[in-house]
Amino acid sequence: MSELRTTPTLDELRDEALAWGRTPRRAGTLFVLEHWLRAMRAYGWTIVVNAIGQPIVYLLGLGLGLAALIAVPIDDGTQHVRYVVFVAPALLVTAAVAVASEESTYPVMAGFKWRRYFFGFNAAPLSPRQIVNGVAAGACVRMFIVVAAYYVIIWVFRAVPHPETGWLSIIAGVLGGLAFGAPLMAYAASIEDDRGQFALVQRFIFMPLFLFSGTFYPLGNVGWLQWIGWLSPVWHASELSRMVTYGRAIEPWLIAVHLGYLVVLAAIGLLAAHNFFGRRLSR
Repeated sequence: MSELRTTPTLDELRDEALAWGRTPRRAGTLFVLEHWLRAMRAYGWTIVVNAIGQPIVYLLGLGLGLAALIAVPIDDGTQHVRYVVFVAPALLVTAAVAVASEESTYPVMAGFKWRRYFFGFNAAPLSPRQIVNGVAAGACVRMFIVVAAYYVIIWVFRAVPHPETGWLSIIAGVLGGLAFGAPLMAYAASIEDDRGQFALVQRFIFMPLFLFSGTFYPLGNVGWLQWIGWLSPVWHASELSRMVTYGRAIEPWLIAVHLGYLVVLAAIGLLAAHNFFGRRLSR
């Protein structure tokens, strides 16, 4: 004799719906991260090609080209090192910052304007804070993949004299990328449409930071333009990366300044992004 099936009451249906909603509410950041990683699969081959091809091209150009003209070791202010050894850690950091720039601009604009998936996230029980954190986590995962590949290649090129600590440059690179990308994500969430702003950011913010942050030469060589490096997460992360890859001497208090600046800049950017995402999603 089969059991009688009863129709659930409205209260039971409501409780079941709330139960299903509590899981993404508790782990909303992970749900957004999962979406971000799945979306990356659509252009995964470009991530791999860039992660491997870019450092090889740069290091071949610097190691076999420019370094051939710089016959003597370069003075970094504390010691003399081969030019490739000096440049490689900064290029690693720059790769992370470039990824952060990509992930924090047009994908954020798409989430609000073109594809509007942020509104879909928010319609589910995900808070703006969780959405921001998930997007930032997805960018960090891509940065980690790119920087880890970069590190392996500069190690192959014998540009990491101290591999026992050199792997920490991966962490420094991701932190530098997040310090640049988080404020940029907040800016992308604050504008309604891209009228060339992102191109201006690339030309007049990213490129000057790349060129005047002691990437290709010690920061002291740029004279009165040193202030660009002092404000740049590229310089702070590059100094940390050089410290762990080849043992650049840095005072303990200055290490704390480098780390503190990057952490504070990333935190301020994330807080601003939380605010702007909340405003846009509450309309």
